[in-house]
Amino acid sequence: MKIKKLILFAIPVLALSSCGKKNTFTIEGTLQNGAGKNIVIEEIAPKDLIPIDTVTLDKDGHFSFSYEMPYQSFYTVKVTEQDFVTLLPEYGETITITGDYNRLSPTYEVQGSQGSLLLWQLNDFYKYGLLRLDSIARAFDQLVADCKGDTNCIKKQKPLLDSVYVGAYAEQQQYIISFIERNKGSLATLIALYKPFNGKPLINPRTADFYYYEQVIDGLELSAPDNPHTVQFRNTVERQRVINKSAEESAPQAVVTLGNNQE
Repeated sequence: MKIKKLILFAIPVLALSSCGKKNTFTIEGTLQNGAGKNIVIEEIAPKDLIPIDTVTLDKDGHFSFSYEMPYQSFYTVKVTEQDFVTLLPEYGETITITGDYNRLSPTYEVQGSQGSLLLWQLNDFYKYGLLRLDSIARAFDQLVADCKGDTNCIKKQKPLLDSVYVGAYAEQQQYIISFIERNKGSLATLIALYKPFNGKPLINPRTADFYYYEQVIDGLELSAPDNPHTVQFRNTVERQRVINKSAEESAPQAVVTLGNNQE
């Protein structure tokens, strides 16, 4: 009888212990050139960037950090204000990061987290787009040099480069659209939605692209309706819907006229 009581007592204790850890995730990794240096962990909350902790890498550039998150959110591992990576942990995940401390964003790789891997894929394709932009810029500089300042020469050949740029933009845009469609319901679609190309939004909510805003919120309403990121984005979509409707109503209407009728 005493043994039975002990077992019954142990079950709720274990349950409580489990509950205390179920919302925890861990980030660990080894960064080249990072021995003894610091990284900053921050949450990208719906309205604020919240500092979480500063972690010092050991002599081998290794670190490990665990955190209990109240809801699924985005977290950054930051080396500098300009050099950081964004993660999307799930409860219970151990996320492993590798890369070069001195060039973290362009070199990092991630394992152990599907959401974080999706963000890595977005970042990887974005880097490819930057390479294409750099190639176009260098080609234009070469064109100017070859034309030796002759504006007519530049105008004659520039349309070819313009078409390459338009193709690169369309390629990035199509990737974002496919990403949203493939990953409907993931918070990662929020990051995808706001990706720019050369400073220009790939998905413009003031155009027919607003359809993809609605696709994202529809997916999040099903998967995480109470998540603060979903709540915040729902408000954004509702405001944009009002703006678009107002713009549509105030736009000049085409007037259809019949031919002159002579009586």
